[in-house]
Amino acid sequence: MRVPVLTYHSINISGNDYADNDHVALAADLRALQRDGWRIVPLAQVVAGLIGEADPAGLERTVALSFDDGAWFDWHDLDHPSCGPQRGFAGILRDFVAATGAAVHATSFVIVAPQARAILDRTCLIGRGWWDDQWWPLAQREGLIAIENHSWDHNHDTLPQTVQRDGRSGTFRSIETWAEADAEIRAAADWLDALLAPHRGSLFAFPYGESNDYLVHEYLPRFGHQHRLRAAFGTSPAPVTLHATRWNLPRYVCGQHWRSPEEFERLLRECR
Repeated sequence: MRVPVLTYHSINISGNDYADNDHVALAADLRALQRDGWRIVPLAQVVAGLIGEADPAGLERTVALSFDDGAWFDWHDLDHPSCGPQRGFAGILRDFVAATGAAVHATSFVIVAPQARAILDRTCLIGRGWWDDQWWPLAQREGLIAIENHSWDHNHDTLPQTVQRDGRSGTFRSIETWAEADAEIRAAADWLDALLAPHRGSLFAFPYGESNDYLVHEYLPRFGHQHRLRAAFGTSPAPVTLHATRWNLPRYVCGQHWRSPEEFERLLRECR
């Protein structure tokens, strides 16, 4: 079992080339995976193999896809103000299915707090309301993109206030008490479960890919009866294996761990 989890950010658009546009990269990478004989499986299936609920032998030569933050570009085709029309991630996945007949699935880890997303829409996008959650139930029902937990407010440094007790934003390493973890993780899980019922969330991705010993070794493994999660993901560049840490599983991030088709192909070779 050596499953690369590939992560894309749909708001990463600063041009229309592979290196500066995650939409261009995703479309190209899907074609490369198909040519090289990789199967795309749901991230939840990878976790099931890891924790013994499914045969890990069935995950040979598979990859999983994840998206971070949950903005509109995950779902909608939009006219970017400087880079022009962009095919949303969901449309790219549908185009791939139509062209190849192959199975495809992705998991979108979303920032949950509506108030935080409204501010992030202005500070990280262009203030057009492109970060609301109306598409999340539609995606969950379609079954192409699963919606999972990326924390309550990301402890984002552009927010005037987060749940972090000392005002230390811009890193998730500062979430280091039960109260903070409960507000960031369990409260977000409750909100998502209410929105997406009867679906129940089970996966978490650390904002910024950052964790700490308290979250990985204390809060997540000990308080599962409260947060109800089955695994959590960071951003260490490695495939998921049976020896991986369940509460800080690795993911490769587009633009950080690979920036070209050649680097992507090398990544896949290393994961075989």
